[in-house]
Amino acid sequence: MLVCSCNFITEKEIVDVINSLLDEDCWQLIVPAKVYHAMQKRGRCCGCFPNVVDIIIRTTEQYHAGRHSTDDEIFDFMTRLKQFHEENRRADLERRQKSHRAA
Repeated sequence: MLVCSCNFITEKEIVDVINSLLDEDCWQLIVPAKVYHAMQKRGRCCGCFPNVVDIIIRTTEQYHAGRHSTDDEIFDFMTRLKQFHEENRRADLERRQKSHRAA
């Protein structure tokens, strides 16, 4: 299935990159920009990023379900993604100040 029509990237290509990133470090936080960077591509319109996030979550959960891990090592990936998003959102909000708005 074609996920990114701007770069002609399929779901299989994204899954393969995610699995290779997880093979390097299975507990790293993977975001769409990291996946695109590993494929030497850039997000153009970034409309596919929500779908890429869903693929990342699904693939990561499948990857860890297939590994022999203790329950202590398994954690909620969605929580980490939301935390990452909130941290970046706070950084964006800090850059915007009401006193510097043109309108």
